[in-house]
Amino acid sequence: MSKTEQKSEDVMDALVALCKRRGFIFQGSEIYGGLAGTWDYGPYGLTLKENIKKLWWQRFVLDREDMYGMDAAILMNQRTWEASGHVSGFSDPLVECAECKHQFRADQLDDPHKCPDCGGKVGKARQFNMMFKTHVGAGEDTASVSYLRPETAQGMFVNFKNIIDSFHPKLPFGLAQIGKAFRNEIAPRDFLFRIREFEQMEVEYFIRPEEWEKQFDHWEKIRMGWCLEIGLPREKIHIREHKKEELSHYSKRTTDIEFDYPFGRKELYGLAYRTDFDLKRHSEWSKVDLSYYDEEKKERFIPHVIEPSVGVDRSVLAVLSSAYTEDEMGGEKRVFLKLVPAVAPVKVAVFPLLKNKPKLVKKAREIYATLKNEFGAVEFDDNGNIGKRYRRQDEIGTPFCVTVDFETIEKDAGVTVRDRDTGKQERMAIANLAKHLKSKI
Repeated sequence: MSKTEQKSEDVMDALVALCKRRGFIFQGSEIYGGLAGTWDYGPYGLTLKENIKKLWWQRFVLDREDMYGMDAAILMNQRTWEASGHVSGFSDPLVECAECKHQFRADQLDDPHKCPDCGGKVGKARQFNMMFKTHVGAGEDTASVSYLRPETAQGMFVNFKNIIDSFHPKLPFGLAQIGKAFRNEIAPRDFLFRIREFEQMEVEYFIRPEEWEKQFDHWEKIRMGWCLEIGLPREKIHIREHKKEELSHYSKRTTDIEFDYPFGRKELYGLAYRTDFDLKRHSEWSKVDLSYYDEEKKERFIPHVIEPSVGVDRSVLAVLSSAYTEDEMGGEKRVFLKLVPAVAPVKVAVFPLLKNKPKLVKKAREIYATLKNEFGAVEFDDNGNIGKRYRRQDEIGTPFCVTVDFETIEKDAGVTVRDRDTGKQERMAIANLAKHLKSKI
């Protein structure tokens, strides 16, 4: 292992440890030995994830006049997945080691004939469908088969006619959804990057076919801006064009935003031109007309689709890994999350200097109540000495800490506001506190 690989592994180990220690993310079913490819979000991790989702929804839905939000069911009629091509084609090449019986994706092995775990010989590759299969109702025959959806997109395509009939939108317009998806990954790995249960944030944007290049470029710019808004460094973001042989069966053009994770440059955000493949297939299989009638041009046709899609969990991992920082403060090593305030799970923490002084605690509680009413994500912390509280809030990623001390009570000299990134402290009049923090947050 090279020094660079060792350093990246060390960073990932430190990040996973921090996430568990501070209540961000835990191994799924941990007390029973865990379940590979599953992770549970603790209080801070959940808030971080929800903040990312809220920002996405604000930018891609609420700030636009041409977008309709929806939430389709996870379970769908099995013919949905037959029409989309998932039943016949949603698979990865699987190989198994003859010695240790461990299974791997064939396309991810450095040596296609050698097991990376024990060095044994691996067998021939076979195609493995990644959809989770289940049965709906009491019966377990072929008619009752359903699947946990492997993507959220199809729920929007099968509701295209419902949106047309209910809202009569003019092209171009989009459907947007944030929801769970499931893939029975052969070899889940890299923390939140490749997991079996995850969330997607997707838009299916319906357009006239002759406008696809213009719309594709439009969405390229929008998604880059959102990546920067959640705090991803521009130098770690890269756009990669898919080669012709890489394109999915439904795509005429696809580009990925790839991010420099500690374990390498990997896909974060996809943008695909899906042509009219999906609506045409569902129209054929369901025998329901999914065309669009343009009243101005007196023309009926099946719209084409631009699809910007990003994984919630991969976004959380990108945000955490880029925010993870180690430095030295006061002669001691410090670990902190340099999160932008918009996604930080706690915006402000309020401390009494000492927890056994009722006047300090009372005043700190008053300030905490005021700030919580203003910002919501505010935490009261009186556990341990002031230095330990600062370190704890640094690891959580809290941008600002407010301390109530004796000068606050005896001299009406305001409070101390500490900046997470620099450690700089300044006195602030209580009357100006909320306004000052609002300008920063």
